[in-house]
Amino acid sequence: MSAVLRPFKHYYPQQGERVMLDASSVVVGDVTLSDDVGIWPLVVIRGDVNKVLIGKRSNIQDGSVLHVTHKSASQPEGFPLIIGEDVTVGHKAMLHGCTIGNRVLVGMGSILLDGAIIEDDVMIGAGSLVPPGKRLQSGYLYVGSPVKQIRPLSEQEIAALLYSANNYVGWKDDYLAQESQTQP
Repeated sequence: MSAVLRPFKHYYPQQGERVMLDASSVVVGDVTLSDDVGIWPLVVIRGDVNKVLIGKRSNIQDGSVLHVTHKSASQPEGFPLIIGEDVTVGHKAMLHGCTIGNRVLVGMGSILLDGAIIEDDVMIGAGSLVPPGKRLQSGYLYVGSPVKQIRPLSEQEIAALLYSANNYVGWKDDYLAQESQTQP
């Protein structure tokens, strides 16, 4: 049993190698999932009016919703959703038309809105709201609604960003191995 991959107009979701898509997830339209991406239960990714790109070894956890903003006269490029490599998106996060760098942790229940830019090596605490157009500088912890820069990340916390992504790659591989053993 696999996730629902649904075309929209002439766009169909694309995926790299070793991608795990939970059977309860829905991926629509212009969506690219790079190698070793994990899409966990009940995730919705809708690339219907702009594109969604998810980088290598990133994971989108249970119940998250990912969407984009269409192109218009006032915003000619609209707001695609771009997620870098080694990103961990916690449970029930909402990402809408933002850009996320590499080695970022988006805490559970966080909301990131149109035009927000999250640089590399950032931690966003659970339940945070990143307003439209806000830029989060590399190397810091951000928390709150609206989000505020709290403090620099320690070397251990920066290393933990990659550690988290690698853990999810391993767990994703375990799920894929189990699926291959149960299929006839």
